[in-house]
Amino acid sequence: MNINRFSWFNITSLTLGFAFLYIPILLLIVFSFNKSKLVTVWGGFSTKWYSSLFQNEAFMDAALMTLKVGVVSATFATILGTLAALVITRAGFFRGRTLFAGMIYAPLVMPEVITGLSLLLLFVAIGWDRGFWTITVAHITFSMCYVAVVVSSRLVTFDESLEEAALDLGCTKFSAFFQVTLPIIAPSIAAAWLLAFTLSLDDLVIASFASGPGATTLPMKIYSQVRLGLKPEINALSTILIVIVSIGVITASIVTKRATMKKRFYEQQANAQTALHRCSNSIFKRYYNNCPKGGT
Repeated sequence: MNINRFSWFNITSLTLGFAFLYIPILLLIVFSFNKSKLVTVWGGFSTKWYSSLFQNEAFMDAALMTLKVGVVSATFATILGTLAALVITRAGFFRGRTLFAGMIYAPLVMPEVITGLSLLLLFVAIGWDRGFWTITVAHITFSMCYVAVVVSSRLVTFDESLEEAALDLGCTKFSAFFQVTLPIIAPSIAAAWLLAFTLSLDDLVIASFASGPGATTLPMKIYSQVRLGLKPEINALSTILIVIVSIGVITASIVTKRATMKKRFYEQQANAQTALHRCSNSIFKRYYNNCPKGGT
């Protein structure tokens, strides 16, 4: 029975859905080149708001702060989340395993307001001045669980016989992990790092609780500006972020595609060598069986 997967209803639903998602983004990009100060009134083509954006020290400082927090928090969250995933998937059953897994996955379902408020109370209780490091620690806390989920999903399907083969060949558990396991799960670790970096870049609620004087992230700055009224610089800044994200996605897609093609090429070579080896063995056995006993 033939099923028409692309019916008119599906096409219309997809068209309306993509239009609802991407038309506002396209309008934002178009009006970032608007000459008029009014965001919704077209006054001609101009790039002056981009130059005005780069001359705005408040936005530049917030952007630099956001990038530093994102890189540091994503790196530490990836390391800690990968270790947590290894414990959950490899350590087996131990006392407190359920509690440990629950504490790792708790930020996934915890409201951001509760997480931000609890971290604020912690920082106040220990007398830690709020700033760059408090925001970084807060972002590590909530993004580490996402890394653990991504990496553990790859470790669950990992073929442990590869590690066993490395151990049989003389590797220690430490060297087997870095020479065998880590290269295989590297794509999932890279994806987890990008996810943690994106979450840090996008966070507003938790950063509002953990930040202090002189430590303002880009989402906080944009939100404070939007409350006072939309400015063309915000459209220009949003367009730059969209371009950066698009370049990152395209680059990741190209790298993934090349890695997949390279993997297929090596698999084809290995299959060809295996087939050649089997063929040569078959010819040798046939020749050996046809030889008379005692012949040379």
